[in-house]
Amino acid sequence: MSIRTTCPYCGVGCGILATPDGTGGARIAGDPDHPANRGRLCSKGAALGQTLGLEGRLLCPLIAGRPAGWDAALDLVAQRFAAALEEHGPDSVAFYLSGQMLTEDYYVANKLMKGYMGSANVDTNSRLCMASTVAGHRRAFGTDTVPGLYEDLELADLVVLAGSNLAWCHPVLYQRLAAARAARGTKVVVIDPRRTATCEIADLHLPIMPGSDAALFNAVLTALADRGAVDHAFVAAHVAGFDAALAAARASDPGTTGLRTADLSIFLDWFCSTERVVTVFSQGINQSSSGTDKVNAILNCHLASGRIGRPGTGPFSVTGQPNAMGGREVGGMANTLACHLEIENPAHRAAVQAFWGSPRMPQGPGLKAVEMFRAAAHGQIRALWIIHTNPAVSMPDADAVAAAIRLCDFVVVSDITRTDTTRLADVVLPATAWGEKSGTVTNSDRTISRQRPFLSAPEGPRDDWRILADVAGRMGWGEAFGWTSPAEVFAEHAALSSIAGQMGLDFDISDLAACDYDTLPPTRWPVGPRRRGGRFFGDGRFFTPDHRARMVPVTPRPPAVATGPRRRFRLNTGRIRDQWHTMTRSGRAPALSRHIAEPFVEIHPVDAADLGLEPAALARLSTPQGRAILRVAVTDRVQRGQVFAPIHWTADTAPTGRIDALVASVTDPISGQPESKAAVVTVAPLAPAWYGFAVARTSMNPDAVYWARARTETGWRCELAGMSPPADWEAWARSLFGLPDACCLRVEDPGRGSLRLAFTEEGRSLAALFVAPEPVELARDHVVALLGTAGAEILAGRPAQGQPDPGPTLCSCLNVGRNTILRAISERGLRSVEAIGSAVQAGTACGGCRPELAALLAMRPEAAE
Repeated sequence: MSIRTTCPYCGVGCGILATPDGTGGARIAGDPDHPANRGRLCSKGAALGQTLGLEGRLLCPLIAGRPAGWDAALDLVAQRFAAALEEHGPDSVAFYLSGQMLTEDYYVANKLMKGYMGSANVDTNSRLCMASTVAGHRRAFGTDTVPGLYEDLELADLVVLAGSNLAWCHPVLYQRLAAARAARGTKVVVIDPRRTATCEIADLHLPIMPGSDAALFNAVLTALADRGAVDHAFVAAHVAGFDAALAAARASDPGTTGLRTADLSIFLDWFCSTERVVTVFSQGINQSSSGTDKVNAILNCHLASGRIGRPGTGPFSVTGQPNAMGGREVGGMANTLACHLEIENPAHRAAVQAFWGSPRMPQGPGLKAVEMFRAAAHGQIRALWIIHTNPAVSMPDADAVAAAIRLCDFVVVSDITRTDTTRLADVVLPATAWGEKSGTVTNSDRTISRQRPFLSAPEGPRDDWRILADVAGRMGWGEAFGWTSPAEVFAEHAALSSIAGQMGLDFDISDLAACDYDTLPPTRWPVGPRRRGGRFFGDGRFFTPDHRARMVPVTPRPPAVATGPRRRFRLNTGRIRDQWHTMTRSGRAPALSRHIAEPFVEIHPVDAADLGLEPAALARLSTPQGRAILRVAVTDRVQRGQVFAPIHWTADTAPTGRIDALVASVTDPISGQPESKAAVVTVAPLAPAWYGFAVARTSMNPDAVYWARARTETGWRCELAGMSPPADWEAWARSLFGLPDACCLRVEDPGRGSLRLAFTEEGRSLAALFVAPEPVELARDHVVALLGTAGAEILAGRPAQGQPDPGPTLCSCLNVGRNTILRAISERGLRSVEAIGSAVQAGTACGGCRPELAALLAMRPEAAE
C-alpha cells in the first residue's frame, strides 16, 4: 500500500507516494494529487529510495563518543542546561535548529527555549537562506507573509527570476514555469551574475554585477513612475512611503549593475508594460549584507504598481528547505515569536506566555546564528543544542564555527548520521529519519502537508519532539510538555494561532486544531474563522497598525568586501542539480553522484588563461578565513573577475572542498543573514606531482593533498591528487583499499609516467587505481560499472574497440551519458529536447536535465530549432 507523504528536500514541498518494499526500502513516486507537484519529482526526490536504510545511522546515544543509554544521556542534557541556567542565567543557553525539522519538533523546541528556559537564543539554519525575506516582509507588510501562490507562475505574463536558479534549486517549479511558457508564451527574465541552467528558458538574461540587485529594482521603480505605470489609486489608498522610496530610487545609479543599456531598456519596458508580473527571488537576493534592502527594493516595485494579491502578480520568495516556512510559523528564529507574533511587542509576549502558562519569557530578540556561535566561542553560551544541521560545514567562516563548538562547555547534537558537527559534540542523540516520523511541513506557498511514516523506526532513535519533551520533563516542566503524539503538538500549535488571528495577524490555522491529523490533506493557510487560504493583500489591507503597506527607501550598497588586484575574484556559491546541503542524505544515493561527483570552481576562460589554469586541473582558493582546493571548470557561464563553487562537500566527502570555510561571517545589519555570495578569494594553480582516480568496493580515506569521494552502485569512486608520489605505489594502494592480500595486476608506462593497478579476487576486481602526471583521462562511468565483475579489462579504462562510450552521465534519473546524447543528435538529426527524449529517454523522467539537453542542441546550430 502506498503512503502519502512529503519530500524532505527543498521548499517546493512535493507530495510523494511511498510504497514500502518489505525489506526496509520503498518505491518512490510523485503524488499526482498534491497541488505543489502534481506528480512531478526532481532527480533528488526520485532517488529518495536510495537514501533509505540503516547504513551509517546513529542507533544509540553517545556521551563523549561512547555508547550510552537514553536515560543517562537525557539526564545529562537536562542537568547541564539546568546548571547553566542557574549559574549564568537564561542567555547562557541556546538552540540552533534546522529547516529540515518538522513543525511539531520546531514548536516544542521554541516553547522549551523561549517559554521555559526564558531565552530567545533559538535560531535556525533558515537564518542562512531566508532571514532577509522575513525582515523585508515585516518591514513592508507588517508580518512575514508570502502573498502569492504557485499557480501565479502559470498565470503571469512576465516572470522575473532574481537570484534564483530555479532549474537546479527548485526543479519542479521550473518545470511548471517552463510548461506555462510553452503553453501561453510567458516571458521569463533571469537576473543572475552567472548564466545558469535556468537561462535556457529565459527570454532575457541580465548578468548583473554581484550585489547590484537593489540598484536594478530602483531603476524599475523609477521607470514605473516615469512611464505612468504606478497605480496611484492603490498607492493612495493602501501604501505609505512612496515619495521617499521613489526619491531614493532616483538617486541610484543603474550603471552599477554593469548591464548593457539595451538589455536594461528591454527589461524596464517589459516590467512597466506587463500587468501580470511575478518576481521570484531566492538566495541570490537574501544572502547579502544588504539582503533586506534588496527584498524591499523588489517589494517596492510591486506595491507601487499594485501588482500584488491578484492572480498572476506579486513578489514570491521561494524557500530553500522543506520546512523553512514551518519554522518561521512557530517562531523558530531569534527575533520572532510563534504564529508571526512579535517578540518585541509586550502584548504579544504576554499572550503567548499566558497560553503556555510559562514561568518566564525573553523580553527581546536573542542571538542570531552568527552571533550565537561567536558567543559560544567567547564563553557566553555555556550549553548549546544543535538539531538536524551541520554548522561546522554550512555556516560562514566554518572553521571558526567548528572551533566555537569545541570551546563551548556543553554541546548536544541531535541527528540521523555522523557529521562534521556530531564529532564535536559532548552528547549525540539519535533521531528518527524521514520515512519513520510523523508531522507536518509548510512549503513556499503556505501549503501545510503531512509527512507520514512508511517505515518502522529502528530500535534506538526517537522523534525530536519526544526527545525535547523528555528533557523538559527532567527539568521540572513535564506537565506543559506532556503530549503523547505529534498530533497533540500540532493541535496546540493550531490553537495558539487563534491568538494571532484575534490580534489581526495573518497566521491563523485554528480551525485545524480539531482536524483529523492522520488524514489531513495538503492545506494552504490561513485556516481560521476570519480567512481561509488564497492570496494575501488583494483587498489592500496589510498587517501594519494603519493597514497600509510600507515602501522603504533603499540606497544600494555594494558587497561588504571589495575586490582588489589581479588574482582576486568575487566568489559566488550555490547548489548543484543533484545534491542537497551537506549531502548527508543525497550523498547516499549513487544516482545523484553520476552527474557531478566532486567539488569544482567555475572560472572564465580569459581569467583561467591569465592564471595558467587548464580545464580539469586543480586550483587553490584562499581567503583570510580559510582555503580550498577545487577542480577547475573553465566556462563563460561566469563573468570575468567572478568564480562559482558549490556548497555541498564536507570533511567526509572532500575535505578541501568545504566552501563555507572561505566565507567571512559578514551579515546584514537588519536580518542577520550572512553574505554568502560575495566573498573575495585569491585563486592560484595547484601543481600536484600526480593525479589519480580510484574505484573500490569499500570506502577510501586517502593520504593525499586532494581527494573527493562519492558512492556508486557497487562501492565508491574517488578523485585524488598528491604533491609527491609514494615510494611504493602498490603498498600505498593496498593501504588505501584495505587489501593486503588481493592479487595485484599492474600496467605501467614509464614514458608517460602513468600507472594502473587492479586488485582482484577469483578474477573479479575489488578495486582499481589510475595514476598520471596530468588529470587522468578515462571513461569513469565505464570503470565504475566494471567494478566487481571484470578482472584485468578494468585496466583499459575505456570500452573495448567497437563498444560505445556513453560518456559522463547527464541524465541521472535514467543514467544516459553525454556522448550517447551527442551521438543521437548527430546521427539522427535531432532538433528538439523532446526528440532527444524519444530517442534516448534523457529528460523524460524528472526533467531536471532538460536545460543541459537544450545547451547541447545549441552547441550545434544546424540541429537546433
